[in-house]
Amino acid sequence: MNAGWSRPAGAEGDDAADGAEAARGARLSEPARVEAFSDGVLAIVITLLVLDLRAGPFRPGDMSEHLLRQWPAYLAYFASFGYVGVIWVNHHQLFTRIAAVDLGLLWRNLALLLVTSVLPFPTAVVSSAFQGKNHHDEVTALVFYALLAAVMATTWLLLFHYLATHERLLARRTAPSFFAAERQRALLGILAYLLAALLALWLPLGSLLIIAMLPVFYGLTSEGWRWPWHRSRPAL
Repeated sequence: MNAGWSRPAGAEGDDAADGAEAARGARLSEPARVEAFSDGVLAIVITLLVLDLRAGPFRPGDMSEHLLRQWPAYLAYFASFGYVGVIWVNHHQLFTRIAAVDLGLLWRNLALLLVTSVLPFPTAVVSSAFQGKNHHDEVTALVFYALLAAVMATTWLLLFHYLATHERLLARRTAPSFFAAERQRALLGILAYLLAALLALWLPLGSLLIIAMLPVFYGLTSEGWRWPWHRSRPAL
């Protein structure tokens, strides 16, 4: 255990269990280093998105047409910028409720960063497909993007489930039930992205609308997911 770090609330009285886990190498550490590393990765990802916006080549006198023709690239850029921004906000909110990290949480956080780091690629694919105005290419690009986003939602599900079942990692006054409820939000995202992938086969623009709206949903629920009939309960 790192020097200067105090055990999270609820850890007292569980020395036997902690001793057994420590014997198996399940050591706890402060979350600050993990959050700083994650912030760095997300900052790089959100910066790489702009590389798909190109100033040329174009024929002399055709600059305005060239810039207008790139509207799908602008749309894809702003959509993915918002998506990564929402991921960062949700990740920050997640770590405000974590007092310690262990090896299991580290691996799940890395899985989330892995999928997020790939996001600039399907963003560029969607941009190229819509600029080419080929229906088959548009369908392929949207299915690819939606499936990757569904995998990303799955990594959130793994994170939430792990925290819901490892109370000793949680910050003071954060109950495991909070993360149990967050699993519902992740499952909703998985289903919605799979629906977007299916819809893309018949209606690409409808699929694109779902993909564009889901980051808005995740942004509005960044402080936690509660069903409408539970909103009267105080948040933990």
